[in-house]
Amino acid sequence: MGTVFAVALTTFLASAVEAIEMVAIVTGVGATRGWRSALAGAAAGFAVLIVVVAVFGLALTAIPIELLRLVVGALLLVFGLNWLRKGLLRVGTYGLRGRPLGALDEVEEVKADGVDWTGFVLSFKGVLLEGLEVAFIVVTFGVTGHQLGVAAAGGVAAVVVVGALGLAIQPAIRRIPRSVLQLVVGLLLTTFGTFWAVEGLGLDWPGSDLAIVGLLVLYSVLAATYIFMRRSYRMRGAVRTAAS
Repeated sequence: MGTVFAVALTTFLASAVEAIEMVAIVTGVGATRGWRSALAGAAAGFAVLIVVVAVFGLALTAIPIELLRLVVGALLLVFGLNWLRKGLLRVGTYGLRGRPLGALDEVEEVKADGVDWTGFVLSFKGVLLEGLEVAFIVVTFGVTGHQLGVAAAGGVAAVVVVGALGLAIQPAIRRIPRSVLQLVVGLLLTTFGTFWAVEGLGLDWPGSDLAIVGLLVLYSVLAATYIFMRRSYRMRGAVRTAAS
């Protein structure tokens, strides 16, 4: 009984870490690029994941996950830096309240009634990669503890619980100004992209997954510093203009 509980709890907690990353990507992409495309990409990712798990089964650990991490990490890093740049410029210019009406400086990339393939692909790759990570965890703990069914239940429960929490906070996310969302999602994608790309190169992060928190803090501090400097510069310029 003790072994069953240990395998279930360990698998659940380890899978929950990966599920949080998965939900963070899908939620962030949905909030900034469109929920239809993000959810469609997530569904497609789960569909491919089910096929892969069904075909490979216990041989999942033979899949070269490092190459997938490198590819997905590089992709997230490219898009993350682009969104981070936009978020920094907009929040640094207009503040946390977002841009006023009539201040749009570019045509919005997403059409409300269309499919955004960028959001689709990002969600797809994020779900597929993190889903494979969960599958690896289930196989590893399940086979080691001779409780594969219990480990599978723990992994699925972690994804369901974290996914439900992500859906629950969706209404609150919709009320956040778009420029702030771009900044936050840019920070998240840049963080995950850096983490996975480095892992894909075969390098180990100090503290394992805790390094994600350190990267997020680092990028957040740099972003806050840039925003503060940009806002201060604009305020000084406004004061000089008013004085003249």
